[in-house]
Formats: sequence, structure tokens, C-alpha cells
Amino acid sequence: MAKPKLRNGVRLTYDRTRQTHVLLFPEGVLVPNATAAAVLGLCDGEATVEEITASLGERYSGVRAQEVVDVLEKLADRQVLRWT
Repeated sequence: MAKPKLRNGVRLTYDRTRQTHVLLFPEGVLVPNATAAAVLGLCDGEATVEEITASLGERYSGVRAQEVVDVLEKLADRQVLRWT
């Protein structure tokens, strides 16, 4: 089963100036929305999409697997994460 992981050189961090999470990578910076930041925080290369969905479901109500997949696919399209 595929497991998402941030690509080498990509880092999710909290920017105190902007008061939001930012995704730093060699080509630039992305400012993910709160949902994407929550998903990215769980992309460790060990958790499956199902495990990520379950973890998010413990914190937020109404989390659906397809929504998590959609976020992950958009991030993969932006070349900030990969599937292991």
C-alpha cells in the first residue's frame, strides 16, 4: 500500500511571522491551508492513506478518505511529496 512522504529537501514548518504553516522546498514556499497542513504533518512515509484518514478523523469530524486522497494528489502534482 502506498505511503506518502515529503520529498527530500521539503519541510513543513510554522512561520510565526505569517502565523501559519509553510512548506519550504528548494524551488520556493507554499502556504498550505489548515487541512493540507494537517495532512502534510502526517506524511512520514510510514502511514498509509487509511491511517492518515483515521488519525485526522480523531481530531476532526467528517474526514473522508477521498478528500485526503485529493489533497495528497494535489501535493504530489506540486512535486512536494512522493509515494513510498
